[in-house]
Amino acid sequence: MKSKEYNITKGLFVVYIILLTWIILFKMQFDISSLETMNLRNINLVPFAGSLIVNNRVDISEIILNVAIFVPFGIYLCILKEEFSFIKKIVPIFITSLVFETLQYIFAIGASDITDLIGNTLGGIIGIVVFMLLSKIFKHKTMKIINVLALIVTAIVVLFLGLLIIENL
Repeated sequence: MKSKEYNITKGLFVVYIILLTWIILFKMQFDISSLETMNLRNINLVPFAGSLIVNNRVDISEIILNVAIFVPFGIYLCILKEEFSFIKKIVPIFITSLVFETLQYIFAIGASDITDLIGNTLGGIIGIVVFMLLSKIFKHKTMKIINVLALIVTAIVVLFLGLLIIENL
């Protein structure tokens, strides 16, 4: 039987995946019909080509955000699939990012970009490394510490989103 902490982690991971989907596929929109006007079907297969230059300026903020948003994925994966090797943990991160990029293309709701795939996968790898470091520092308390931090962050995000929804009614 799995521990209570493990079940909490699973629940937090589900909330994270829902939020990730909302951010990446639905572009944080409350009204799905607004996605219909996007009609953006574009593929960039040249790494870092379009992401770095915006309005004739070097801008790496999109890359940083893509990395940051997938860090929790790597951390959660380490807890939920601790028996997986390092490489086996990277595969679901890569596949999830690839699915998001493919769905954006299929539904014409965003540009499919190899840079996003690289950044997302790198973020997941960073999450795995962060978990490994935390495990060395906190040993058996790692899951509890991560769950507490994730619960606080999730509560803040959900509260913030609730306020946004109320404000947009």
